[in-house]
Amino acid sequence: MKLLRSITWIAGLAMASAMFPAQALELGPKAQRFIQRMVDQHGYSEAEVSRLLRNSQHQQSILDAMSRRAEARPWHAYRPIFLTQTRIDDGAEFWSEHRDTLARAEEIYGVNAEIIVAIIGVETFFGRRAGRHRVIDALVTLGFNHPRRGKFFTSELEHFLLLAQEESLAPLKILGSYAGAMGVPQFIASSYRRYAVDFDQDGRRDLIHGISDSIGSVANYLARHGWQRGQLVTVPAQVDGEKYPKLLARGLKPKTPWAEMRHYGVSSKVQVPPDSLGALVALENGKGMEYWLGLKNFYVITRYNHSALYAMAVYQLAEEIRQKYSGNG
Repeated sequence: MKLLRSITWIAGLAMASAMFPAQALELGPKAQRFIQRMVDQHGYSEAEVSRLLRNSQHQQSILDAMSRRAEARPWHAYRPIFLTQTRIDDGAEFWSEHRDTLARAEEIYGVNAEIIVAIIGVETFFGRRAGRHRVIDALVTLGFNHPRRGKFFTSELEHFLLLAQEESLAPLKILGSYAGAMGVPQFIASSYRRYAVDFDQDGRRDLIHGISDSIGSVANYLARHGWQRGQLVTVPAQVDGEKYPKLLARGLKPKTPWAEMRHYGVSSKVQVPPDSLGALVALENGKGMEYWLGLKNFYVITRYNHSALYAMAVYQLAEEIRQKYSGNG
C-alpha cells in the first residue's frame, strides 16, 4: 500500500509537470533550505522536491488576500457574509441529507450536529466552494514570502507534501483557499494529518470530496480541542460600571469564573453556573457594542479560526439552521 501511494503521488507529479512550466518559480535560499530539510528529515530526493517547487507559482494575489481578511471587519459587516437565508436553508437541507452521519458524529464526539453543519457551511458553503488556488502555490507563496508568518506556512508546506504521499493526493492539483486550507472542512495540512478520520471506513481519509469523512473530522477536531458535550457555547451579556474592560483585556480564553465576572459589572439573563469559566466578548454591531459571555465551547470554535467573529458567526448560523431543520422535521 505504501509503495502504491508513492507511485500514485509521483504519477500525479509527472502529469502536473507537463501542465505547468518548469521555470515557474526560481529556487532562492529559502526554497533551497526547505528542499534540504525534506531530504534530511523525510528521505525525499532533492530532484523530487525541486521539481515540485519549480512547478509551483508565486501568486501576488494570495499575499494581497492575506492582507484583507474578512476577520478584520467589524461584526456588523462580518455577520451578513455568513448569516444569509440561503445558507440557513441549505444548511437545513444538508443536515437532512446527512442526518445519520451527523447523528453518529454527535454520539461519538459529543459535538452538536448544528455546529458541525454550520462550520462546513461557513467554510465551503457545504462543500461547494472549497477554493480556487492550488494549495502548493498558496503555501509556497506564503512560506517563502509572507513577512510575519513565513515559518508557519513553510511548516504547512512540509506537512502538505507528507500528506500528499500518505493520502495519495497529487500535490500539484489540489485546490484550496488562499491560505492553503483544503477540502470540504478547509483543514490546513497539519490539521488534516492530525485530526482527519476515516468516518465512512473505506480505508481513506478523504476531506477533498468526502462528506462523511469531513463531518467526522470536524467533530473530532472540536472534541480533541476540548468540546464539552451538552454545554452552552455563549450567552448574551450586559455590562455596567467601569471595571468590565479589564475582562476584555484577558482575551478569548475562558479563565474567569462567572461569579467573579459579576463583580466586574457583567450580568446575563441566561442562567450560568457560577463556577463556569468564561471570557467577555465585545462585538461592534453598528450602533455600538454588544457583549457576550464566551464559554469553553465558544473558545473551542476559535481553535478552528482564531477569531471571535468567526466563532459567533458559526454559533448564530448553527442556531438558525437548527431552528429551520427542526421546523422542517
